[in-house]
Amino acid sequence: IGDNQVHTRTAALKILVDTQTENTNELLLAAMDDKNAEYRAAALKFALPSVTPATSALWITKLGKASPELKVQLVQMLGKARSKEALPKITKLLKSKDQDLRLAAIDAVSAIGQEQSLDDLYKVMKKGDTTTIQAVSSAILRMKGNGIPDKVASYIPKSKPAVKIALINILASKAANAQIGSLYDLLNAKDPAVKTAAYAALEKTATKNDIPKLFSLLASQSDPQELQALQNAAIAAYQGTDHTDSDVDALFAQMSSASADKKVWYYKILASLGGTKALDAVTAAYYASEPNKKWAIDALASWHDSGSTATLLKISRENKNPEQLNAALLGYLNLIRKDTYTPEQRLLKLREAMAVASTTEQKQTILKDLGQVKIFNALVFAGKYLDDPALQGSAANAVMSIAMADNTYSGTLVKDLLTKTMAALKGGDSSYEKEAIRKYLAEMPADPGFTPLFNGRDLTGWKGLVGDPIKRSKMDAKTLAAEQVKADAEMRDSWKVVNGELHFMAHGNNLATIKKYGDFEMLVDWKIIDDKQQKGDAGIYLRGTPQVQIWDNARVKEGAQVGSGGLYNNKINESKPLKVADNKLDEWNTFRILMKGDRVTVYLNGELVTDNVILENFWDKDRPIFAEEQIELQAHGSPVAYRDIYIREIPRVEPYQLSAAEKKAGFKVLFDGTNMHSWTGNTTDYVIENGNIAIRPKPGKGSGGNLFTKDEYSDFIFRFEFQLTPGANNGLGIRAPFEGDAAYEGMELQILDNDAPIYKDLHVYQYHGSIYGTIPAKRGYLKPVGEWNYEEVIVKGPKIKVVLNGTAILDADITSARKNGAADKLPHPGLSRSTGHIGFLGHGSPVQFRNIRIKDLSTKAGASGK
Repeated sequence: IGDNQVHTRTAALKILVDTQTENTNELLLAAMDDKNAEYRAAALKFALPSVTPATSALWITKLGKASPELKVQLVQMLGKARSKEALPKITKLLKSKDQDLRLAAIDAVSAIGQEQSLDDLYKVMKKGDTTTIQAVSSAILRMKGNGIPDKVASYIPKSKPAVKIALINILASKAANAQIGSLYDLLNAKDPAVKTAAYAALEKTATKNDIPKLFSLLASQSDPQELQALQNAAIAAYQGTDHTDSDVDALFAQMSSASADKKVWYYKILASLGGTKALDAVTAAYYASEPNKKWAIDALASWHDSGSTATLLKISRENKNPEQLNAALLGYLNLIRKDTYTPEQRLLKLREAMAVASTTEQKQTILKDLGQVKIFNALVFAGKYLDDPALQGSAANAVMSIAMADNTYSGTLVKDLLTKTMAALKGGDSSYEKEAIRKYLAEMPADPGFTPLFNGRDLTGWKGLVGDPIKRSKMDAKTLAAEQVKADAEMRDSWKVVNGELHFMAHGNNLATIKKYGDFEMLVDWKIIDDKQQKGDAGIYLRGTPQVQIWDNARVKEGAQVGSGGLYNNKINESKPLKVADNKLDEWNTFRILMKGDRVTVYLNGELVTDNVILENFWDKDRPIFAEEQIELQAHGSPVAYRDIYIREIPRVEPYQLSAAEKKAGFKVLFDGTNMHSWTGNTTDYVIENGNIAIRPKPGKGSGGNLFTKDEYSDFIFRFEFQLTPGANNGLGIRAPFEGDAAYEGMELQILDNDAPIYKDLHVYQYHGSIYGTIPAKRGYLKPVGEWNYEEVIVKGPKIKVVLNGTAILDADITSARKNGAADKLPHPGLSRSTGHIGFLGHGSPVQFRNIRIKDLSTKAGASGK
């Protein structure tokens, strides 16, 4: 095979090596005489697994007779093979004048000899050139061995400066704290480069135990670079340890004895410890004197957490020195980047920065950060700068970055922003970016998306509050109009637009939308203005009903410590938020409110605080929440401000209505697809989805529980539709109490995917439609999984009939079971009950129900709880 076919030759050699059991080494050794370096390298790779103490001699012999180029290859191979037999021969090559061979020998000796080779390597390093010193340094860093740092430190005193620096760096890389004394000895070295290296190495080697020594050095040194190195070392020494109050106290004690010019070097060290005490000290230092300001800002900007962001923002607002303002603002932005804020909270912080930014460069930096905040509010805020010639490029990039990350945006507002963005994009990639935006616009959903509820200029779209929904519904048109005129006059006195914000002036009544809303998603920024009275209290009425709560958390007597965002006026369903997520008074907050059907979900500053909770009708507890009504901003006697109010209407299902025949027959709707007012129990896992009641058990959280009618029923006709998932298991409880297992304390009519393999061995009285454990139903009448089934249950005294998809699958009389016991031989006291609740009984499976109605057949007026 010719030389120009090296890959074919290599493949052939590999086959020979893999198939021959004898003469393999001879074959590979012979390959060393080949003129092609690539072929030789492949042969050495094949030889590597076969290098043993017994075969090493062959390769060592070959090494002695090899050309310089081959020697390099053989040394590299023997080093990889960790051939101890070859170590003496290779060690001699450390003195080779051929640089490539010497470097190969350094790597091989370090790999084979490890810590035991240090002395030999140091001898080469001691007299070597820059390349050799670097090669030995790298080799030592790859070595393993507890004794390496001690030996490295012992070499330093007898080394030339270049080698000393390399050895110092090795100690630093290995974080050799036990050898830090050697570094201290070099802090006064005559060679400046050695001295600098020793100072720099302290940062990697110092621990908390070295703090006193570092502070002593800090007090005695004067060179700024050396002071900086000592400061860095002290900061590093505290890292990875639990900081205690005693650490801060010790630092304060050290500072108190330091001269004025040295105190400033402690500020960053305080920043590394963090905590209120340290923050107060650095803040006080900033305000103490002009010379301190630069140092204090630098420390605040390096704070180990976000604790100093508020201080830096305050400084940015107050400071008139451009350099200091810039340092404070950039430090503030840097801390925001480092923290794990929610996108909503990050946006609020960036908006505060933009409010104090004074230069184009600062604003461009903020817009660049804004582009990483992928929420609608950020899109709109960035879009406000598209008309500023100096900022429109940065704003366009931010808008594009936010929009392209979410393909659900829609509506005129977003279209206008993206159209402006295309016009503002410049540069080499702008044609591709514009094409991406065009594609985005072409594929944009057709719905209106978010639209503003407040235009930032006046009260267009709003009106004063007149009564409550029920009172308004009882007014004739003339009376309502007259009352509205009075309410609007009061509104104009109580609500003012101030710098694009909507302010309540602490007197007057609620502000209401002219339009009524059903299902929607609402975004709104709000803040309680601190009037020093601790009376901060407000809220947002949904469909004219109180309310998503807003208040001053300091009002502990009123229970405000639980935080804002809860459904304050709920009496049965959850009213308190899941967590406290409020910002401080005078700081902006963001609500994201979702209302679907009678359920409300609230995010406060990006944190979930109300999770799909039923909002009760405050005005009439016997009625569900209104299907449509106005949204109101509550007036509660304390100043509050709102801004950036947007709403996205969510299409809602048409409420289910009874047929004319069912109305005439006396049926009543129990679930119309819009609310669960007639139901109680587990309204957390049983939710409304697309007009259906859906049971969505949470993984690992049990069966999903039961959902019952609020009323009790004795004799009735119950009609509903249900949709199963594969293997689904649920049940219809009848005449059941709230407490206990409804299958036994009441009766359970099975709702089950009969055809699932997991149910092949059930008892006959456990299949769909059966009275559980008691009387079996006919099988074979369920529709395929995923299709809707229609079922009617007729209960009259001891007679129970189940009709599935038009076929009676159960027509039973439980008189015998009441007397003689159930078929499963277990106690079923519920068989003897004459009244109770109807419910869906969760067994851990996703199932959906819809179009639920009932006709009460009871002759007693009180039997159904009406």
